[in-house]
Amino acid sequence: MQVNGGGLFAKQLKAEGVEQIYTICGGQIMPVIYGCRAEGIRVIDVRHENAGVYAADAYARATGKPGVVLVTVTPGVMQTMQGVFEARGAGSPLLVISASVAVDEFDSGAEQDMGFDTYTILKSNTVWAAKIFEVERVPDYVAKAFRHMLGAAPGPVYLEVPVNVMKTTTELDAVKFPRNARVNTQAFGDPALIDRAAETLANAKQPVLVIGDAAGFTREGGREAIEELVDWLNLPVYATTMARGLFGDEDDLRFRVGEGALSEADVIVTLSAAMNFRLNNGKPPMINDQATFIQIHPDIRMIGFNCPADIGIVAGAGAAARQLAAAVKSKAAKREDRVWLDKAAALHAAYRVDWDESYQFEDITPMHPARLAAAVGDFLNEEAKDWPIAVDGGDSYEWIMRATRAHKPGQIVGYAANGTIGTGQGFAIGQWFAHGGKTPVLEFTGDGSIGFYLGEFDTMARHGIQVICVVSNDAQWGMVKLAETMRNADEVKKGYIALALAERRYEKIAEALGGYGEYVEDIDEVVPAIKRAAASGKTAIINVKVDSNHPCPFTIMYGCGGRPLTKEELAAYYADGDDV
Repeated sequence: MQVNGGGLFAKQLKAEGVEQIYTICGGQIMPVIYGCRAEGIRVIDVRHENAGVYAADAYARATGKPGVVLVTVTPGVMQTMQGVFEARGAGSPLLVISASVAVDEFDSGAEQDMGFDTYTILKSNTVWAAKIFEVERVPDYVAKAFRHMLGAAPGPVYLEVPVNVMKTTTELDAVKFPRNARVNTQAFGDPALIDRAAETLANAKQPVLVIGDAAGFTREGGREAIEELVDWLNLPVYATTMARGLFGDEDDLRFRVGEGALSEADVIVTLSAAMNFRLNNGKPPMINDQATFIQIHPDIRMIGFNCPADIGIVAGAGAAARQLAAAVKSKAAKREDRVWLDKAAALHAAYRVDWDESYQFEDITPMHPARLAAAVGDFLNEEAKDWPIAVDGGDSYEWIMRATRAHKPGQIVGYAANGTIGTGQGFAIGQWFAHGGKTPVLEFTGDGSIGFYLGEFDTMARHGIQVICVVSNDAQWGMVKLAETMRNADEVKKGYIALALAERRYEKIAEALGGYGEYVEDIDEVVPAIKRAAASGKTAIINVKVDSNHPCPFTIMYGCGGRPLTKEELAAYYADGDDV
């Protein structure tokens, strides 16, 4: 039986457990697309390569399984760059496959001939890359790619194959397919260090557990252990963006109050967490830098990063959680009192007071953007607990992330440390497939961010993907514009430049592409509009007009050089509005 390079890609992807790929067609990569069809791998054709990368990335973050993207020669490869960079920042296992011009056309001036440039560029932005020159080696290289992207430091990888190799046929019996080429396991921690960590945690008065994004890829068996540990010690937990819901339901107060409690913690356990800007680089006032730090991470390079590794353990999140839970239970009686937990809740309430007050902001017209986020968050928390959520934008991202609760692994996907906006439609597509398409996906975004990949509403309509996109529409690049009114008032008084957008009827785009759309100005109509969209069975855009003069607390700090405004300053800002 004869098989070409594309068919070999598909066969090995199937062997690795791949269920779908994201792509835009191109003549050079059609052999892979045909091969995927033959192997029963779903092909999701998107409208922009980078949106496909976002979809594969979201699928990976939500499921813990690698996402796969197939793109065509040179322009297709270059269109993936921002998405690959976002996946690198998130540590997402993502495989990008592309063709290149034929070997005999390298450096010849042929159409799309960039020599080795695309390979070199992608290699610099991935954890591993390879170029394949022998068709029989395709399965071997695919297996290598999976080992690299699922290693101790997960991330995107890249495979490139010249089109003549892609289309070369060979006898299937002549191809050696890898057997048992990778292990589906994770490292356990040194027992002596686990024992030290358990002893320290058992004796702590005010411990906090931090669960980082990387926990998503070494989580097997860890949820029950974390819930057991949290219950045993009445332990406050802070889970960063993609760790939310992995190890506990946020309806449980303990899984919501750890962030504010870090400032007074005496022991801080970090589980697969990067001590980056999301954790204030391990510094006050967010973090008590005099605490004892127990750092657990599968990547040894992240232990001791920005904070002391008083006890450093190289281990996977799930494996270490099971070890630690068992060890703590052998050393300490179950903590029945709620003294520290109640204090942690009070600390967290104080930490979040600016946000929570905004969610209850007095009626204004148009509605306060926080009130929109609160209405959507309440609906999700009370009536749509099983809906996957994709979050995008600047202020819109910050508002909704604090208004929602995660109840299951991978329920909420938002951008990582890179802060990439425009991810929303791609993330929503990935969320649909990650969660089996059983319920609508709620996408929450801003009017700036939705504009990057509007064509993906066509992708959703064609593939029967029901995404309900709520647009917080303030007709501006809100986060930057509102920050500029605080830090560059003299420039702003000359007039806004490159900061304002127009009031657009984005809901009409959904309608034009076969979906459902509504325009909303009344806060009381937001949830009914979402319900009508869900009942339609179609992809939808709910375009909501919001006030343009109320930044979130994160933006206020951003605009004020890292310090919060005083109550008096904030009142003056709101009073003056656009006049600064």
